[in-house]
Amino acid sequence: MRVLMTTDTMGGVWNYCLQLASVLGRYGVEVDLATMGRAPTDAQRQAAMVLPNVQMHVSEFRLEWMPNPWGDVDRAGQWLLDLERRTRPDIVHLNGYSHGVLPFTAPVIVAGHSCVLSWWRAVRGEEAPAEWDEYRRRVRAGLRAATRVIAPSETMLNSLVADYGPFRAAKFIYNARSAEAFIPATKLHMIISIGRLWDQAKNLLTLDKIAGRLPWPVYVAGESRHPAGGATRSEHVTSLGTLAERQVALRLGRASIYVLPARYEPFGLSILEAALAGCALVIGDIPTLREIWHDSALFVPPDDSEMLAAHIGRLISQPAELARYSALAQVRAREFTIERFGREYMGAYAALLRGSTRNHAPSTIA
Repeated sequence: MRVLMTTDTMGGVWNYCLQLASVLGRYGVEVDLATMGRAPTDAQRQAAMVLPNVQMHVSEFRLEWMPNPWGDVDRAGQWLLDLERRTRPDIVHLNGYSHGVLPFTAPVIVAGHSCVLSWWRAVRGEEAPAEWDEYRRRVRAGLRAATRVIAPSETMLNSLVADYGPFRAAKFIYNARSAEAFIPATKLHMIISIGRLWDQAKNLLTLDKIAGRLPWPVYVAGESRHPAGGATRSEHVTSLGTLAERQVALRLGRASIYVLPARYEPFGLSILEAALAGCALVIGDIPTLREIWHDSALFVPPDDSEMLAAHIGRLISQPAELARYSALAQVRAREFTIERFGREYMGAYAALLRGSTRNHAPSTIA
């Protein structure tokens, strides 16, 4: 089997695509990885090059959630159609929405990792303004044209259906990370988080607000510079900048507590990585994270800085509680195996190749 898969190089979608491509290689699947957003970094190129089943095709077309992207989105569509003609894939796997309407020859999966409309409600507490109407129109068209829609959680899938549905067929498949890549080490008195400081969805400035009151140092790995220009500076957390995966794994392995008071998180790969590495979790009390982590984390309303400080302080002052939540998170994290991840995606691909979804009536979740 051969899959043409799109990715962007600016967030968690990149890690998702590499993890999926890696596990698909076990099934003999060849992946043509088409990058957009900006050129891959040297570290990203190296990470892709070590996967023998991956051929990377690089572009720097703007993404649909960026300001004034539509000329680039249209040019990217022509580039993808040309790639399909040259690579002749069995399946087109899009990790963006708008290109779902293109006249691909192969059946099309559209994976929905996040969405401006649901982001706007979660972060701003209101509907996205009229300037996003073209985004709304294009995303709806792409999702409804797809042979199948996949989301990384049931909450995210239900949100997509509510905003853009009905779809021809849809399901959710939980993400996964390799447990072997995130090994617990000797734990230090250290707190860590991962995310872009400027990202209101990750809400790391709330952590920065209380970090100076905590007895343990707080580190944040991720970009501080916004793609549109300018940088967000922290006052109380130590910014580590962008780290390679190996560096992230080492930091998580040594940290005792992982904190992410997210307002919006359709899955949360960094939380899964932290849990595999043995961190106790203090995370935003939002539906997606409740769905995924059940009772294996401490939850806090995203903008309640006092409760955030109290939960972190509880773990610091009570070593038995810290150990208990570390163990609970690790046990839960190990349920999101890459073996299950691979089986479910291969099952979805096989269903497309059998043509079993091509004549589906519109449905919410199938």
